[in-house]
Amino acid sequence: QVQLVESGGGLVQAGGSLRLSCAASGRTFSSVAMGWFRQAPGKEREYVARIVWSGVGTYYADSVKGRFTISRDNAKKTVYLQMNSLKPEDTAVYYCAAAVTYCSGYGCYDPLKYDYWGQGTQVTVSS
Repeated sequence: QVQLVESGGGLVQAGGSLRLSCAASGRTFSSVAMGWFRQAPGKEREYVARIVWSGVGTYYADSVKGRFTISRDNAKKTVYLQMNSLKPEDTAVYYCAAAVTYCSGYGCYDPLKYDYWGQGTQVTVSS
């Protein structure tokens, strides 16, 4: 089992920034990649970004490319999501997730490709 705990959400004005953290514990060696998703009220869970634990791969949804940056600290087993130039449409509950198998391309957008999930952290962007 892998346990994931998100933090760093909150209320911010449009144009502002937040940094989310996701601390992993347990059998973290079983995961090969971490992802961030978000879910707004009444909408499906949406892929945001992904990073592999080894190597240099980072991948983003078009809606956040150039504004959000995913990074990791392997020693701390923590993944971050730096969110800049936030927009009201970024308002959602943000979840981190761990995958134990590799994926490629749009296949990585599917929440079913991820095996473990955190409880989520609320991000609210006011206009």
